[in-house]
Amino acid sequence: MSAMQRATTRGVVYVHSTPKALCPHVIWAIEGVLGVRVSVDWTAQPAAPGMVRGELSWAGEAGSGARIASALRGWEHLRYEVTEEPSPGSDGSRWSHTPRLGIHHTWTSANGDAVVNEDRLREVVVLAQGSPEAMQEMIEELLGLEWDEELEPFRYAGEGAPVRWLHKVG
Repeated sequence: MSAMQRATTRGVVYVHSTPKALCPHVIWAIEGVLGVRVSVDWTAQPAAPGMVRGELSWAGEAGSGARIASALRGWEHLRYEVTEEPSPGSDGSRWSHTPRLGIHHTWTSANGDAVVNEDRLREVVVLAQGSPEAMQEMIEELLGLEWDEELEPFRYAGEGAPVRWLHKVG
């Protein structure tokens, strides 16, 4: 791959819940990262009355997932996840965000499982100092268990919702 040619990948932005007033800002943030216009079909979020949810599949330059997650970070009442599939030279990733917990990043395998690298596991072993409870707690944090538990009701409420595919050309 030449220096001018960048690896491309794809992923999905799952906005699990947001106030309706924030929808245009979410769209503008995503458009700003991808450099193309996007459209999201917003639907009611049963897990949070008065909120809406939406999904957007995207294709673009590797690293776009991190830029999207960062662009959406910090807005009050916004729950989201961004995924990015592996590409040449880059692992897959998932970023999860809740207003209470902030953002969590994990690398992902081809089937979507969280992956913990060996340096992080070695650190857990050292920090746990032989305590199984401490080790379990640190591994759960690395895997983003608390984010998964908080987002699960919002994920479930979105099953069967439409997904719009977006492909950046050029």
